[in-house]
Amino acid sequence: MMSLAIDDLGSLWIWGNCPPEDVPNEGEFSLVTTYTPTPVWDFHGHTVVKVACGNEHIVALVSAGETHEGGDLVCYAWGNNNHGQLGLGDTDFRATPQIIETFNTESSWKAYELACGAFHTSVLAYKKEEYSDSSKSVCWTFGLGDNGQLGHGTTKKGLLPEIVKGLRVNMWLLSVDCGLFHTSVVSSNGDVWSWGMENGLGLCPEASEDGDALAPRLITSNGQHGSNFPEPVQVACGAAHTVLVADNGYKLWSWGRGRSGVLGNGQVNDFFDPNLVLWPPLQEDFNVNGPETINIKKSDITNGEKSAVDITELEKKLVIMESYASILHGSIFGKPFDEEKDIPDGLKKSGSFDVGKEWEIMLESCDYDKLVQLEMFYRNALKGVKDKMIKEHHESSTSMP
Repeated sequence: MMSLAIDDLGSLWIWGNCPPEDVPNEGEFSLVTTYTPTPVWDFHGHTVVKVACGNEHIVALVSAGETHEGGDLVCYAWGNNNHGQLGLGDTDFRATPQIIETFNTESSWKAYELACGAFHTSVLAYKKEEYSDSSKSVCWTFGLGDNGQLGHGTTKKGLLPEIVKGLRVNMWLLSVDCGLFHTSVVSSNGDVWSWGMENGLGLCPEASEDGDALAPRLITSNGQHGSNFPEPVQVACGAAHTVLVADNGYKLWSWGRGRSGVLGNGQVNDFFDPNLVLWPPLQEDFNVNGPETINIKKSDITNGEKSAVDITELEKKLVIMESYASILHGSIFGKPFDEEKDIPDGLKKSGSFDVGKEWEIMLESCDYDKLVQLEMFYRNALKGVKDKMIKEHHESSTSMP
């Protein structure tokens, strides 16, 4: 319903269908449409560090003073509160930001990450006196609990923040995110836990009778590293699917509802277990021999005939060109170059090549997966060109007398 952004000075901006300002916190809740970004003046003189929003509510981590210094963050919430998603102990909406007392300056807990589902909220926090022990943090949830998205073992709503007790103790939680009605967290050692609506999400193998996971369930990778995911970075949730960035940012896993291909594994089916996203592979994933690996044997020419193992300079260049074509083709389409299938027909038959015409023919013959790969390549290439143009413009401007 709304969008929020934090600028480089730590100010918060909001636009879209937003909570109304200057209205009493009673009566029926409604949203007011704002067509352009508007500053949230309540935080003037403070630094906003994190923000998240649900369907009709917002939570933010804000510095207690003017700047953010270590453990001075305070958690605020405002907007609709019909399910207790603001964590203020009641169901009255708030038109302006209010401090969640569990995470105020006097609390022994410091919040460092937060996320919102449609009508529930999750906060990661640690005890201030235990910060030196970075192996301990917990997940707090509150709000709507109909599908078990709070992880407290029931379907009751929570009006105040409560620790999710089904998670392992003595672990540091790196990241949290919420779908519409489910929640996922990942720890520093690669354990991923999810709970909430199970139908179509694949959140757990042991669901309750109505198909929802009321308590955290471990999501396993079933890979060479065991049940956990190597070098996790972040977990993110769509409405009904989950994506994990791991392997120090080099690999993506996804599971849940696969409609419209959102899982990125080339299919539209639902997946109950994590599957690798078909991300463009690195160069070493291709079985390509570079010129340095070519076995060249200098043989004497006998009776005017060249030895079968002798490779001329022209042939060396052809091998280099073939290697280059394979790497380039692979970076665009996600698989090595196939001489039989990937050389345009026009080039095969006449030796000429109409770029515009062949491009149209190639697009017509592409299936959905190839088109996705093309779009990704185009976006990355365009971003690189723009970055280079900005850099060149900046350097030329600064070098002018």
